[in-house]
Amino acid sequence: MTTKDLSLTHLIRPSSLSGKAPLILMLHGYGSDENDLFSFAGELPEEYMIISLRAPHSMQPMGNAWYAINFDAQQGKFSDVEQAIESRELVKKFIEEALEAYPINTENITLLGFSQGTILSFALGLSYPHLVKNIIGLSGYVDPNMLKAGYESNDFSHLKIYNSHGSVDQVIPVEWARNNKAFLDQLNIDFTYEEYPVGHGINPQNFQSFKNWLAKQDN
Repeated sequence: MTTKDLSLTHLIRPSSLSGKAPLILMLHGYGSDENDLFSFAGELPEEYMIISLRAPHSMQPMGNAWYAINFDAQQGKFSDVEQAIESRELVKKFIEEALEAYPINTENITLLGFSQGTILSFALGLSYPHLVKNIIGLSGYVDPNMLKAGYESNDFSHLKIYNSHGSVDQVIPVEWARNNKAFLDQLNIDFTYEEYPVGHGINPQNFQSFKNWLAKQDN
């Protein structure tokens, strides 16, 4: 089921619940689209409403991005931070619209991101923690340049984060992900980090682990 009546194109799987449901909001990686992570939907608990967003910037010949990346930049990849912040605000707006349009439990929203979608999920969740209960960040890292000014004074007491990375990731170096712990520990955020012997992707063990982690958050 797809709809375009909100600010970003998205796919939606309704919840099995009759009342307000917990939400998993999916943010795909660079060059992909809303169908990518949505392929997980059938394997995730039926009580969750699942919405998978399409990033706003179309790429050629196909795919979409939350923000541009200059692969030829010095000091590794250069992210267009201004575009990233615009996308952060777009997703915030989408969440606010979705809360009006769909029967969502406002106290139980999980961001599920992969790669660039993880970087943006961290930017959104750390900038506006009142909107988010959980972040599942796969193969990504925290970019402080994308956080809203003054984020350090936010209340993170309810926020929980699961982060995983491939130990042989050829796209985003695993060292970048390992830096997340020190950054999030400074904010006293409940943080779980795991590595798997894969490249830039998610293996079955990783998938099962974040499913188990999510189930524990609802107990």
